[in-house]
Parts: sequence; C-alpha cells; structure tokens
Amino acid sequence: MDENIPRVTPRQSATFDAYTMSEIRRAASTGIYDIRGGGAKRVLPHFDDLLFLGASISRYPLEGYRERCGTDVVLGSRHASKPLELKIPITIAGMSFGSLSGQAKEALGRGANAAGTSTTTGDGGMTVEERGHSKLLVYQYLPSRYGMNPDDLRKADAIEVVVGQGAKPGGGGMLMGQKINDRVASMRSLPKGIDQRSACRHPDWTGPDDLEIKILELREITNWEKPIYIKVGGSRPYYDTALAVKAGADVIVVDGMQGGTAATQNVFIEHVGQPTLACIRPAVQALQDLDMHRKVQLIVSGGIRNGADVAKAMALGADAVSIGTAALIAMGDNDPMYEDEYNKLGTTAGAYDSWHLGHDPAGITTQEPELAERLDPVVAGRRLSNYLQVMTLEAQTIARACGKNHLHNLEPEDLCALTVEAAAMAKVPLAGTSWVPGQTPL
Repeated sequence: MDENIPRVTPRQSATFDAYTMSEIRRAASTGIYDIRGGGAKRVLPHFDDLLFLGASISRYPLEGYRERCGTDVVLGSRHASKPLELKIPITIAGMSFGSLSGQAKEALGRGANAAGTSTTTGDGGMTVEERGHSKLLVYQYLPSRYGMNPDDLRKADAIEVVVGQGAKPGGGGMLMGQKINDRVASMRSLPKGIDQRSACRHPDWTGPDDLEIKILELREITNWEKPIYIKVGGSRPYYDTALAVKAGADVIVVDGMQGGTAATQNVFIEHVGQPTLACIRPAVQALQDLDMHRKVQLIVSGGIRNGADVAKAMALGADAVSIGTAALIAMGDNDPMYEDEYNKLGTTAGAYDSWHLGHDPAGITTQEPELAERLDPVVAGRRLSNYLQVMTLEAQTIARACGKNHLHNLEPEDLCALTVEAAAMAKVPLAGTSWVPGQTPL
C-alpha cells in the first residue's frame, strides 16, 4: 500500500452500532432473548422537550412562598365512599415484594406516608411491613392473582386493576427463581426457586363488558368504599381510557414506555408502546369527550423525574403522577458508592438494570438477606420523603411563576415545545410560533 495515500478513518454503521453488534453476538452465543429491568433506554420525546411560559406583563405571577399554591388531590371520588385524599399529586407506583426486598417495601411505605401520599403493593400480595408503614396503600390486582385474597382487598385503601404496564403492554411479568425464596413462594403459592412468568391478561374477563362486571365484584367485596383504578400501558390511550371509564373506573393510570419493570424481554421494553408524552393528551381527550375530565382522575407514570415533569404532566391534563424508578434511585439504587460491586457484575452505577438476578448491591431489588440488610428502611424512607418534598416544591415554584394558585390550574396554554415531535404529541405550539403540528396550519 502506498504510504503517501491518506488512511480513511473507519466509520461504524449507524444501523449496526457497537451495542447492536454485541446483542447479535450474545443472541448467537446463548440462543435466548435478553431479559432486564428498567424502562426504555432509547432517546424518546419527553418532558424535557417542553418549556413553561412564565408570567411577565401579560400574566401575573404569584409572589414566592408568600402566596399559596395548592398541591392536594382527591383520587377516586366518582363512586367510592372513601376516596384517597393526598397532600401531594405524586404517588408511588406498584413494585412487588419479590421484585423488591422487604426492607425496600417498608421504605416505600415510610417515605410515602411521611410525604402525605400513597404507595402501591405491586404483584405478589401485601406485606405486613408495607401495610404497617403506609397510611394509604393501593392494592394491585393483576392477571397473575398472586397473593390475592379478599381480606387484603378490604385492608387496602384503593384497588388498582392492572391491565397493562408501560414497559410491556400486552405482556406479562417475570420473576426469576433465584428471587423466589420461602416467603415469596408462600405469598404467591409458587414452588421455591422456579422461574415464573405472569399471564399477560386476566383469566376471568376478555373485554370491557367483563371488566365492568369485575369492577362491580371488587366494589361489592369492599362495600363500595375503595376507589377502583384501572392501569393501562401506553399503547392506545384514547380508547383504553374511554372503555375504562365506561366500565366504571374511578381513576385511570396511563403508563408510558419510559416506565420501568422488574424484568421482561429487552425487545419488549424498547420496541412496544408509546412515549409517556404521547399518551397524556389522548387520554385527557377521552375524558373530556365523555365529560369526565377531573371527575375520573388521570394518573400519568413513566419517566417522571423532577418537579418540572410533574408540573408539565399536570399542565397537559393529569391529576397526579406516579413514580417507580425515581423512587428506587432516591432510596439508593444505582448509587456510585457501590461502583466496584457494580463493576464485578459487569456493569456500572447508573446503568445497572439486572434487577431480575437479585444481586443488587444497594439491597433494593434483591432477596439475598446479606444484601437486603444493607438498606436501612428508616433512612431510605427519609430519603424518599425528602425527594418527594423537593419535587413538590419545584412544581409549586413553576406554578407560581405561571400565576397559578394550584397545580391543577396549570394548562396547555402555559407550555411550548422545543421540537416538532414534542409539539405534535403534547399538542402545544412549537416555541416561537403559534403552530401546533396537526392542529393549526403553518
């Protein structure tokens, strides 16, 4: 080769990048699909693509902390005689005992209770620790029926019927055998140490008419006291919301694909569902078309991280939000203090997602006693409460800047979008223009 000819810098394919090729090699070596926890890691339109239009001359802001900005929300007032009254519009999503350690479930209850909000059981039943430290506990009623019994339904403060989840709409959950110890096996009526995969649909109903019957059954079991939530993955939010309302739901939970999971196929997490941002306005539109907006409450989940996300979700029409992954991080998950141990697991702090294996150094997504004992539920609960308080203060700060005396008074008119995609999904104008893609002419 002529040394005088300049060498061309090798160029890696955008289609076959390093990660994609590593996945091909892994599949070729093992013959099985990849399983992991967490939510979608691909870049998606999200709340960061929206900005608030603070008050100036045309709008009048509220003065700092001297003028009140309300954060309270009532969930389930449509039919339930005992709706949930929360101090803040940020709830804790369902994460099961089995997926999480007993210490982590206790910490979630402690943190939510201190902040004046609710937490949720997740799959696998209700633990004594969680019920004992949660003033407001939502019981998840899933296709698996693991741990379900009428007594626990009556002990709960609300019931969430899970039809779908953002990370895996149309798919069931997974729990690897190494996390099914004696207690988990007993609660779920499973053999110890054997992998389990939950059903992807409820065994006793196949459509909205059957769902209406199921909701009535749950109301009769709980004497019409408990609010009934319906949780759907963010696939067809308009029709799913409308059908859930017609079936009699008090609250709708819409979970986008940035929402996490304890374990499912990676291809599911990254390629099924819609971004959270794309799900909110269709769900709100369905409620408005049925004259049920604010009468049936809408909770949005999937990638909520800070007070700005909370405020933006509520400006788009949500009544409250729910957090899962963020709550785990607040309690200590993926903490750099465990970097050496994450390295030994073949990953790094901030990227660890092998929650299904049960080797979490932080003691959160594990059933190994020596690891679980690392998590002090009192300290972790306090950290979670602090985080919820900060999120609430951030959301209030934004609402005041927009001249609103309650988070529920935020509206789409307070927002603009930085990208065409976000403008189209959120149905707000592209920044610097009056153009809403698909709504107004250029």
